[in-house]
Amino acid sequence: MSAPDSVDGPLPDFHPALKAELDFPLAWGSSPVRSFPAWRRTARVKVEELLVVGRQDAIPYAPAFGPRSPGDGFTRELVTLSLTGYERVRGALLTPHGAGPFPAVLLLHDHGARFDIGKEKLVRPWYDDTREAAAQAWADRHFSGRFIGDELARRGYVVFAVDALGWGDRGPLSYGQQQALAANLYHLGSSLAGLMAREDVRAAGFLAGLDRVDPHRVAAFGFSMGAYRAWQTAALTDDIAAAACVGWMTVLKEMMVPGNNTLRGQSAYYMLHPGLARHLDIPDVASIAAPRPMLFFNGALDPLFPAAGVREAYDRLRAVWRSCRAEEALLLRTWPDLGHVFVDRMQDEVLRWLDAVLEPGPRQQPGPAVSPARA
Repeated sequence: MSAPDSVDGPLPDFHPALKAELDFPLAWGSSPVRSFPAWRRTARVKVEELLVVGRQDAIPYAPAFGPRSPGDGFTRELVTLSLTGYERVRGALLTPHGAGPFPAVLLLHDHGARFDIGKEKLVRPWYDDTREAAAQAWADRHFSGRFIGDELARRGYVVFAVDALGWGDRGPLSYGQQQALAANLYHLGSSLAGLMAREDVRAAGFLAGLDRVDPHRVAAFGFSMGAYRAWQTAALTDDIAAAACVGWMTVLKEMMVPGNNTLRGQSAYYMLHPGLARHLDIPDVASIAAPRPMLFFNGALDPLFPAAGVREAYDRLRAVWRSCRAEEALLLRTWPDLGHVFVDRMQDEVLRWLDAVLEPGPRQQPGPAVSPARA
């Protein structure tokens, strides 16, 4: 076996052989479990097992709400709470004017190698002038100058956003510290990706449990790493009724190519559950959320997610929702002229989609399904 010359150089000799072994035996349609509700339970249990970090359901949120501040058609407040038993975290909570209960959106921020702001990438930080300047620059670069959280609140949604470990109030990390953080957590019998997953699930439960929120109309939304977090959260908890995921979907084998961030370490550790690929591919995990409404957007020019991998992932997702007789609940789109961004025209489509799928009514539950091979 020869060692790689660099992170972009030749792969170790055993790497293609390991890839060839991956057949994802727990995927819907390959699994011996033929009942879709039973498959969802089985697949979710396996993912939960490989998070390493234990469930945190028994930990009281014990929220401490700060003073309210007026926004444009909504009020803003900071809330400090326990998502796990390890740390108190601070989140931004926006509430529309008027009588609730309201639909709600859990906003999950991106990575972007920018750690001084986290939740502030999506919600304008009224509480910190320095962060506001940095956040506006980020929004100008990736989001056509918009703060999607503020836009959602103006449209009548309760919005909640918190920092992942390493960002904003919980950082900032330097880029090179990510791998050390992940290694320390592994040494402690824990997992960086697993901790983030547990926290996101708990944040969804907190939001759904607020008196001002209709618990049947809670969505998750994210861009880039936030998109990964959104479909992962939808897979792991039924507190999420729908998810909009922009700029993070592919199959594993097409993503693991020389030069891709997956092989560089560092940021990959936030999305790395050791051993999971022995059971499920990336779209297989997202499919645990079926048949709930889900939106996936990718840019065809996005260098992080090769087009072939996105197409294959979309095909697999479509097969699962079709097998549930819920293909109309799945929106898949590749934007041919865009890269790794979430610009205003994409935002407008997501907002219209959320308005449509979060209409009043009970949350959609898993329905009849057959194997994709027989759909």
